[in-house]
Amino acid sequence: MLRMRDMFKRWLSFLSLAGIALVASVTRAAAEAAVGQAHPWQIDLQTAFSPVMGRIHDFHQLVLVIITAIVLVVLCILTYIIVRFNSAKNPVPSKTSHNTLLEFVWTVVPVIILVVIAVPSLKLLYFANVAPQYDMTLKVTGHQWYWSYTYPDHGDFSFDSIPIPADDLQPGQPRLLSVDNPVVLPVGATVQVLVASDDVIHNWAVPSLGLKKDATPGRLNETWVRVEQEGVFYGMCSELCGVNHYFMPIQVLGVSKEAFAAWVEQSKEKFAKRDGARVDLATNDPASR
Repeated sequence: MLRMRDMFKRWLSFLSLAGIALVASVTRAAAEAAVGQAHPWQIDLQTAFSPVMGRIHDFHQLVLVIITAIVLVVLCILTYIIVRFNSAKNPVPSKTSHNTLLEFVWTVVPVIILVVIAVPSLKLLYFANVAPQYDMTLKVTGHQWYWSYTYPDHGDFSFDSIPIPADDLQPGQPRLLSVDNPVVLPVGATVQVLVASDDVIHNWAVPSLGLKKDATPGRLNETWVRVEQEGVFYGMCSELCGVNHYFMPIQVLGVSKEAFAAWVEQSKEKFAKRDGARVDLATNDPASR
């Protein structure tokens, strides 16, 4: 018995050290990440670069603690039952059919747990869906198969965003995520995002910014974002929209307000007379104009 207890203690110590090392490695990887995208061997959510994603992280940690506690409690109960009430130690089983206290506990406790989860969940939903006073508007339109963007508060210019072919990628540009014309947003500005579609249902999603909104034909959906750090953030269409669904990546650049103002002036000229590139579906390359 003592030997088994010593072995259990050693295994517990080993698991504790492994858990500490795992948490440290994840934290270090998040600190080293300079962009908002998934990384090899990543086991947690992408690093948060917006207030909404920050709250999603907090809610995720809360639910993780709750479900871990539930699993451990159930495991302990099952272990106790297996050891205490097996046929060798308990040859004559109990005939008890009802236990008022036990039935009350296993009814009330789950209700309390659900309330504890529901309150922050509803707060998060409200925070993510009700846009605060915004500084600018970005309109996103989904097409089969590319995105187009409009800046109505900055000259109302528009452009299409097409993925860069694999042969043209530069070092550091991820395949199937990098685009020719990324979205550019000023850091610290609250941006109203209007999402629409001109054909089928798409979904404009950037995980590290907490963005995930359906682009629905005949409907204008609204969300908002505030980029908190300069960098590049990647996403993709999260709705199965057809054979070239993979051909709808999203790239968002967070820049300083000065750099954004300069980009706007350049973009007014660059996109003034363009109605956007179109995708040649035979080659999956942007059609030259």
